[in-house]
Amino acid sequence: MTRKTVRIAMNGVTGRMGYRQHLVRSILALREQGGLDLGDGTVLWPEPVLLGRREHALREIAERHGLEHVSTDLDAVLADPDVDIYFDSQVTSAREESLRKAIAAGKHVYTEKPTATGLAGALGLARLARDRGIRHGVVQDKIFLPGLRKLKRLVDAGFFGRVLSVRGEFGYWVFEGDRQPAQRPSWNYRAEDGGGIVLDMFPHWEYVLHELFGRVTSVQALATTHIPRRWDEHGRPYAATADDAAYGIFEIEGGAIAQINSSWTVRVHRDELVEFQVDGTHGSAVAGLRHCRAQHRGATPKPVWNPDLPATEVFRDQWQEIPDNTDFDNGFKAQWELFLRHVHAGTPYRWDLLAGARGVQLAELGLRSSAEGRRLDVPEVAP
Repeated sequence: MTRKTVRIAMNGVTGRMGYRQHLVRSILALREQGGLDLGDGTVLWPEPVLLGRREHALREIAERHGLEHVSTDLDAVLADPDVDIYFDSQVTSAREESLRKAIAAGKHVYTEKPTATGLAGALGLARLARDRGIRHGVVQDKIFLPGLRKLKRLVDAGFFGRVLSVRGEFGYWVFEGDRQPAQRPSWNYRAEDGGGIVLDMFPHWEYVLHELFGRVTSVQALATTHIPRRWDEHGRPYAATADDAAYGIFEIEGGAIAQINSSWTVRVHRDELVEFQVDGTHGSAVAGLRHCRAQHRGATPKPVWNPDLPATEVFRDQWQEIPDNTDFDNGFKAQWELFLRHVHAGTPYRWDLLAGARGVQLAELGLRSSAEGRRLDVPEVAP
């Protein structure tokens, strides 16, 4: 067995997502299992280089996990010929410039989304990567979740017949920060720092709908800031200039309609923090992060509307749980494995910077739709 070290510059690991999902549950988890076995006698051994602005925080993480390499100098890390991959999970406003530098340095890039704050920047990154000849990927973690993988299994089996509609609910209450600390960083609520739920979540909805049902062809959205004043990490009040809730309607190629509500100002009354209900001519399903339940047309009850009598049916009990039938690994780790195989062996990989640009496009058009109060077509994105 040959062990090949892959050095990965990881920018943004002091943040919640970069640390927990990408460093601990993906890269360090791969090291704990002995590396990534490619099946050809080669094992890829990921060696992270922790990169960021706060050296003390980086060193604390490195010491906690027994890691060696820490830097606050992006240019120096990108100039190191031993660094193979640049990964970015910084704040959105800093991402595009850093990715441009990494591509120019000839590094393969893997990045959180959105890849840029606007479509022009996102397409520019895709073109730069194509022209430089590097391999590139964008995190699209939702489609690797157990619940959505089970939903995809139903789609591929033709369970739904003709898909009619998709209804999605995402969100939870993010505390304002005065009486209780907020669960999300304050930059999320400042438009000038790349914040806003549309820019954060519409890229997710683009690839979820695209992967499962088809290309989004139009969008009509209403974005709003329900809570205009919040308190930051130091207890200081600030004006929330970014949207904290968005209500979207998306047309899908083939005729299905998706309605998705995204909100950081909603209290959860559902089984999981995100749920999608899919209704088709032959059956329906409800999928969340981990679970998926279905109801076939042959097993569909016949409810009758009668407001004069209390309901005697337990509607949730009328749905069948879709079994796991396999072991589901962490979704972030699963996509990291695919990207590392792509970098090493050139295996097919479709979740690239162009796919990321589609997500940025949908967010940009969603915000424009909200501002103009009208439905907008979503043109196909080409590099």
